[in-house]
Amino acid sequence: MAKKQTPAAPPPAKEQVTIHDQTLVRGQGGELHQIAEGDAPVLTTAQGGPVADDQNTLKYGARGPTLIEDFHFREKIFHFDHERIPERVVHARGYGAHGYFETYDSLAKYTRADIFQRAGEKTPAFVRFSTVAGSKGSFDLARDVRGFAVKLYTQEGNWDIVGNNIPVFFIQDAIKFPDIVHSVKPEPDRGFPQAASAHDNFWDFISLTPESMHMIMWVMSDRAIPRSFRFMEGFGVHTFRFLDADDKSTFVKFLWKPKLGMQSVVWNEAVKINGADPDFHRRDLWDAIQAGDYPEWELQVQLFDQDFADAFDFDILDATKLIPEEVLKPIPVGRLVLDRMPDNFFAETEQVAFMTQNVPPGIDFSNDPLLQGRNFSYLDTQIKRLGSTNFTHIPINAPKCPFHHFQQDGHMAMRNPVGRVNYQPNSWGEGPRESPERGFRSYAETVEGPKVRLRAESFADHYSQARQFYGSQTETEQRHIAMALTFELSKVETPVIRERVVSHLLNIDQTLAATVAEKLGITKLPKPADAAVTPRDDLAPSKALSIIQNGPESFKGRKLGVLVSDGVDAKLVKALQTAIDKIGAVMEIVAPKVGGVTASDGTAIEADHMIDGGPSVLFDAVALLVSKEGAALLAQEAAARDFVADAFAHCKFIGHSVDAEALLVKGGIAGGEDAGVIALDSAGAATGFLDACGKLRLWERETRVKL
Repeated sequence: MAKKQTPAAPPPAKEQVTIHDQTLVRGQGGELHQIAEGDAPVLTTAQGGPVADDQNTLKYGARGPTLIEDFHFREKIFHFDHERIPERVVHARGYGAHGYFETYDSLAKYTRADIFQRAGEKTPAFVRFSTVAGSKGSFDLARDVRGFAVKLYTQEGNWDIVGNNIPVFFIQDAIKFPDIVHSVKPEPDRGFPQAASAHDNFWDFISLTPESMHMIMWVMSDRAIPRSFRFMEGFGVHTFRFLDADDKSTFVKFLWKPKLGMQSVVWNEAVKINGADPDFHRRDLWDAIQAGDYPEWELQVQLFDQDFADAFDFDILDATKLIPEEVLKPIPVGRLVLDRMPDNFFAETEQVAFMTQNVPPGIDFSNDPLLQGRNFSYLDTQIKRLGSTNFTHIPINAPKCPFHHFQQDGHMAMRNPVGRVNYQPNSWGEGPRESPERGFRSYAETVEGPKVRLRAESFADHYSQARQFYGSQTETEQRHIAMALTFELSKVETPVIRERVVSHLLNIDQTLAATVAEKLGITKLPKPADAAVTPRDDLAPSKALSIIQNGPESFKGRKLGVLVSDGVDAKLVKALQTAIDKIGAVMEIVAPKVGGVTASDGTAIEADHMIDGGPSVLFDAVALLVSKEGAALLAQEAAARDFVADAFAHCKFIGHSVDAEALLVKGGIAGGEDAGVIALDSAGAATGFLDACGKLRLWERETRVKL
């Protein structure tokens, strides 16, 4: 006999609550949410089924156990539990943007790559910047290499230029890649340090790997702490080949030059930025694109033939070497513009898959052993991360040109061959066919020799280009390298490792080695490390290797932080804003309270930052526009004193109103202390101040502050 069913009770009426003139609905769990608009879409399951209640699980009675039949809860929690994919082993901390690449002129003379055939053609692009060593949750301004990976959606397939902001690398052969990465990651027994190379394992590996010395000079330089993605160079690192229509080969190296010039921060500044805003680089790129100040780089290429390669001082297949721009001048071939942020960070920036082996016809590889290893490795990496061989079905990875193949099935297949034919050759005359004319062809290089595991003798000079790099830096930059080495090695607990590193430095520069040794308390210098090839001292300095010698020509694209108080001169603020707008920079107001201040004419000036949350390290230059009373009050606040003291210590230009003296004194400086502390005694002085700021830093101050 069927059990009599009790009719279901109607759902209880939902209580409406009014808060701050807004009518909300209280759900059964006590939560408050907005009343749905009449045209709002209905919440559904992933299968498309409408959801009646997204606030409560299905229970046996109001206080009973949750029922296993609650398919909506099961689906929701199942997806949540699987939201995270494995992060990248390296380059986990990344940020990306969409844009386009515009070709300047046809390069048909050198390559049949479709992207370089038509002047003025724009090719869609996606670029991902990243740090190497840290996890996804690490901070932006770690001392580290920066990834600079560019995906170009060409008309003949995707081309990935998977580079860095440094043109060389730590190792010469890919078989050592697991070792260098393991050494720099958190030490496995203790799980720290995060996103840092200042520990025993890294420097132990480095001290036993002389081929790393050139890269160490770069990583200990200011290149490893860039001010912004927008102000750093990018490099393809390896030597590639261009192939023309007749398969004639021309060697090529790729360089990205920032339109705004280069800029870095100093180490003390980087540490404080990480505390104030660990997303500093991400926020900078986001803000610039949202404001329509689109970052731009110029792609330049170094082109050379086999005769040049044979005559060059070093092996062009050695990834620890570069070709100085003074030896082989780069040729501009196009520009890269980033003009749109992703619609969803995970779907695009996190799921994008770059692979060095993604090249269109007309681009080919050299025998660089590090590049050859990357070509083999990257496919495995993407399958592991993205869970399926079908990761190219994800929109960010899919080509934008027509594509046809017989690959089918597999996990998460979004498309399959249509019809009877899923193989070739076939008798049915269906499906795509290979094209010897249009398809990818490798350069027909003749290679001879036995199967061996060894390094070419031409890879054996590990110190000469390291010496050239150091000698190409300004005195300020050389001082920063010494400071970085000292800091890093001071965190190394094993004395013999520190001494081994100093022994390598003796092959690069004796003064550098002696400075680091003295700072570390090494009273007796070790013998120079054995060098397989005697380091050369006849390599000319290269101006292109210095950041300071390639700085910007103006303050364009930079950010001015203006500390204000009640009673600030309204005309001076307006004049500074007008001058900032004219040069294409950004001005942000810092005030004692987040609500802003009242100017001298009674107008309200809104604040972008409260002084506690807007330290001067977030800005490229600062101005102190305060009244006499405001200066006296701010001088009593530690955050305001630090704002001034840090700006001065970091060699930034400081503009100030005539009434700011009390704050300057409390910040450890007085008006007119040096040429970088500039009085803004009238509205007309704003332009002159910003002209001075174009230099970015007054480096002469650094030896006095001794930060």
